[in-house]
Amino acid sequence: MSSGQSRTALQLRSLVTDSGELELSLVSVPIPQPGPDEVLLRVEASPLNPSDIGLLLGPADMTSASFSGTVASPVVTARIPDNARRAVAGRLGESMPVGNEGAGVVVAAGGSAAAQSLMGKTVAAVGGAMYSQYRCVRADQCLALPAGATPADGASCFVNPLTALGMVEAMRREGHTALVHTAAASNLGQMLVRICLQDGIGLVNIVRKPEQEEILRALGATYVCNTGAPTFAEDLTEAIAATGATIAFDATGGGRLAGQILTSMEVAIGRAARAYSRYGSSTHKQVYVYGRLDPTPIELTGSFGMAWGMGGWLVFVFLEKIGQEAAQRLRERVVAELKTTFASHYSRVVSLREALQPDAIAAYSKRATGEKYLINPNKDVPEHQEE
Repeated sequence: MSSGQSRTALQLRSLVTDSGELELSLVSVPIPQPGPDEVLLRVEASPLNPSDIGLLLGPADMTSASFSGTVASPVVTARIPDNARRAVAGRLGESMPVGNEGAGVVVAAGGSAAAQSLMGKTVAAVGGAMYSQYRCVRADQCLALPAGATPADGASCFVNPLTALGMVEAMRREGHTALVHTAAASNLGQMLVRICLQDGIGLVNIVRKPEQEEILRALGATYVCNTGAPTFAEDLTEAIAATGATIAFDATGGGRLAGQILTSMEVAIGRAARAYSRYGSSTHKQVYVYGRLDPTPIELTGSFGMAWGMGGWLVFVFLEKIGQEAAQRLRERVVAELKTTFASHYSRVVSLREALQPDAIAAYSKRATGEKYLINPNKDVPEHQEE
């Protein structure tokens, strides 16, 4: 980047106003100079993960969205229902950058050996605010991509792959041998199917639609249970009995599904019991909620004994817990299998401005299987030229 060029670039921001409205806009921000252990990334790919959409749109009613501003600087405004405003009370008046992860080319680097080693390379990075044309991140937050890999190949290097690997790692560390996964036809779910097939791990996949069943069976999944089927409860119990799954990771969050999983686990375990116990089985059954696709309350109904647990699970907290060496081992597997096990697929690539258009918001806000969006903040911008 030459010193004669503009030193500002565009960044997508999400704001909850004091009046209880969501406002999305593009702002011009200074391009930072990297510190000694930092690199400056020209971001060329950043996925719209469910966690990103949660911050971007919050609980706003997007059917109420209005669109203003200009083609170059669009503004989206939407109403937040009164009963949802408490959930965003902590971010009132704060214009927040969005985007957990992304990938691009390192165009400037600090003086440390780690930073200099990444100069000119295509890397994936994590650290937030990735819906920006340029992002300054620490060198240790970057993964150098293998030769021939594009930013789009590496855009989803962290959240989905490490979540899927983290689930398997947590399963092993807690003494379980097989697992259950909900919303299983997602990009993350497809990665988990590939991991479990490679590693010989029993996996029970839960989906909502027949076409999602087909996606997973085409990948080689053996146990796929459809919540819409009249035999769902029986199918789930049979799959859990066959695999011995006693831990589940639930992306749905709300409703009765977590309780149904625990009940099926208990029934499956009870089939092998030698004696009746009014307290249920002594085998611990665990459900971790790692997403809230369903924002309604969790309903724990059913009979699953007294040896069970429910809790929240977040991949970045888990990685800190297992330590740097174990986490690095997982990252290395992601890089080694970037275009196979951890390949991501996107239905559309949009610029920052296109991400704020009505058709794009209507599509990605549904969080539908097969409709994952990728933002390229520098799309349609000549290389090495900022706003």
